[in-house]
Amino acid sequence: MEHTELIKPETLDDLIKALHEKFSGDTVNVEEVQNLMESYESNPHEWMKYAKFDQFRYTRNLVDEGNGKFNLMILCWGEGHGSSIHDHTDSHCFLKLLQGQLKETLFDWPDNKVRQGMTKKSERILKENQCAYINDSIGLHRVENVSHTEQAVSLHLYSPPFNHCNIFDQRTGHKNTVKMTFWSKFGTKTPFESTVAQENN
Repeated sequence: MEHTELIKPETLDDLIKALHEKFSGDTVNVEEVQNLMESYESNPHEWMKYAKFDQFRYTRNLVDEGNGKFNLMILCWGEGHGSSIHDHTDSHCFLKLLQGQLKETLFDWPDNKVRQGMTKKSERILKENQCAYINDSIGLHRVENVSHTEQAVSLHLYSPPFNHCNIFDQRTGHKNTVKMTFWSKFGTKTPFESTVAQENN
C-alpha cells in the first residue's frame, strides 16, 4: 500500500482539512490517520472554544461532522471523571490527548457463558499529544482522568459516526445500549434535554 507524505498540520483547522482529505475515499488508512492526529501539536488557543466542562461528568463536544464520514469531537474530563467500559459500534476510534493525561484500560469482550467479571487486557497512561486507536476487534475500553488536581482534554475521531454504543458492567459483563449525545456543537451549548444521556459514553 502506498503511503502519502505526511504534511504536519500547523493548526487545528489544518488538521480538520487534512482529515477531510484522508476520509474522502471509501477506505481508512488507520496508520496515516493516527500519525496525522499525533503530528498536530496541541494549542489551547485553537481548541479552547470547544472545551466545555461540567462539574459532575465528562462532556462530549462536537467540532466537525466530517461530511458524514466521521465525527471529530473534544472530550473534557474533570478531575476523577471517567467513562464506562464501552464498545465502538464497528467504528474506528482515534483518541489524541490535548491536555493532561488519561488512563486507558483495555478489556476482552465478555464471555456470555462465564459470569465472573470482565478480563482486563492492559492499561496505559496517555500523555499530551499521544494518539491511541481502538476498534471492536481489539476489544473494549474505559477511559479515565485519574488525576484529582488536573483536568484533561482529548480529541476523538469516530468513523463512521455513531450515536449508540454498548456499555458493560465490569463485574458481570452485562451490557446496556445507550444513546450518545453532545454537550455542545461547534462551540455552542446544546439544549439540556439532549445531554442527559451522554454520561454513559
